Amino acid sequence: MTSLSRYADTAPYHHLGDSSDLNEIRSALASTGVVLEQWTADAILAPDASDADILSAYAGDIGRLKDIGGYRSCDVIRLTPDHPDRTMLRTKFLAEHVHDDDEVRFFVEGAGLFYIRHDAVVHALLCTAGDLIILPADTVHWFDTGAQPHFTAIRLFTTPEGWIARFTGDPIAQAIPLYEPQP
Repeated sequence: MTSLSRYADTAPYHHLGDSSDLNEIRSALASTGVVLEQWTADAILAPDASDADILSAYAGDIGRLKDIGGYRSCDVIRLTPDHPDRTMLRTKFLAEHVHDDDEVRFFVEGAGLFYIRHDAVVHALLCTAGDLIILPADTVHWFDTGAQPHFTAIRLFTTPEGWIARFTGDPIAQAIPLYEPQP
């Protein structure tokens, strides 16, 4: 279930509250410029659906986003507990960073935790299957897959290079609680 936890962005990083109400979450994120939507597939996907099957099932929404946001490419990323690069990817995503491009992710299955730092608050947004998140370019954030990642997401980009980060060097990501999914 989609949820939001909030923390002060200075030590001792006090916990400021939680919500799983989508309207409250959208309201809390409004000042950050982050968009949160929920989608449903145009087709039922098999557990072993190919990337092409996934992109086809969401073609209408992908097309709408491309038209609105100027996104020129999209792909599917999958991260599972047996992925050989899961530890390296988690470490990379856990470092606070910004992008020159919007970060657009739609969660087809599984979950991941986006941390958005804005106006002295860290918004820890748990995205789950059906969630679309759009972080505008230059949004300070990081992402946690958990130690045993499990998600499939569609990514959209305005540039052909795709995911390029500028890391802030701030160690805050190690001070806020990590994503530990409940079994």
